[in-house]
Amino acid sequence: MSGLPEPEKTGRKHKRRRSKGKSAGRVPSQSAKEFASGHSNGGATQSPRKITPPVYAALDLGTNNCRLLVARPSRRGFRVVDAFSRIIRLGEGVSTTGMLSEEAMKRTIDALQVCSKKMQRRAVKRSRLIATQACRVAGNADEFIERVREKTGLELEIIDQETEARLAVSGCASLLEPNSSGALVFDIGGGSSELIWLDLRNQQSPSRNSLKDRLAAQSSISCWTSLPIGVVTISEKFGGHDVTPQIFEEMVLYVMDLLEGFEQKNQIADQLMSGNAYLLGTSGTVTTLAGIYLGLPFYDRRKVDGCWLKAIDVRDVSRVLVNMSFEKRAAQPCIGNERADLVLGGCAILEAIMRMWPCERLRVADRGLREGILASLMAEDNVGQSRQRNRAKRNRRER
Repeated sequence: MSGLPEPEKTGRKHKRRRSKGKSAGRVPSQSAKEFASGHSNGGATQSPRKITPPVYAALDLGTNNCRLLVARPSRRGFRVVDAFSRIIRLGEGVSTTGMLSEEAMKRTIDALQVCSKKMQRRAVKRSRLIATQACRVAGNADEFIERVREKTGLELEIIDQETEARLAVSGCASLLEPNSSGALVFDIGGGSSELIWLDLRNQQSPSRNSLKDRLAAQSSISCWTSLPIGVVTISEKFGGHDVTPQIFEEMVLYVMDLLEGFEQKNQIADQLMSGNAYLLGTSGTVTTLAGIYLGLPFYDRRKVDGCWLKAIDVRDVSRVLVNMSFEKRAAQPCIGNERADLVLGGCAILEAIMRMWPCERLRVADRGLREGILASLMAEDNVGQSRQRNRAKRNRRER
């Protein structure tokens, strides 16, 4: 992944032990071209028939969540045919012990077994199954990856921060405004947070509708960084159950200190203020705050994904949550008991981002790494182009 500026160094260094190869984690299969050709009898020509697009899968195993998307290519990108999400807290305690706990690994393997069954039932032809920060830093990550392979048959790929940043950009590229000068994309994860500044002044395809256009959004990356802090790690450091306004402010200042070097090197604040730029958040923190602000009786992705929030409204929701008891936070339909001890950590990271880079507009993306994976796999297979060529052949025969 050459061509990107080196990220500003933040926090401790992690030994890079994993290949960035794109083949890891895929289900061996025939190519999309072979699958779509309709030839299974040694090349003999068959009568035209309806072509069924191959099925793809993307799995994102994070510090806090295990998420799966299964999709087929469509005219407008892809259509989701199955999905799965479960809070597994794989990285629980890793920031202090440096190891994945036995209980966390068991929880995660249980969730991955569900994912494996879904992929088999949907006859997935190609996939990419990634693991992020918890597995990047844990001393027993290799053992865990092997256990996953033995128990589920899934081959996990531990990706580095640069790959994670690129996938996040491709995943939310369709939400980039065509007339904007720039966007600060951020992904507040469980164990790390990625920030990417996109210079959109010379974007070639502002619509970002096609799969290849979504990948092309990566060419707008001007600079990026990865912080060794996320909702799990910051909550373990400062506490997440009983958070006073004073503790919340300490969290914010701690994160701002981590952001300072990135801002000094790249002067993003000046670019945000001088142009038609905005913040684009692709994380559970911003989707949760959006759901609460919208007053949803239950979380509804259709109403949250792509919505716009004002900075003052985001701060109002965070302020209300800080003054709530743990029980009241857990009772919020867009939070729940499993995330009530993590949400304020995410709010603190978001507040630090908004203080470092003041901006009135924030766009919410309920999409990210999995969507970026699906776009990249399908674009690599030229699935859309294959369908167009087949359609052209049929039209010529009909004439």
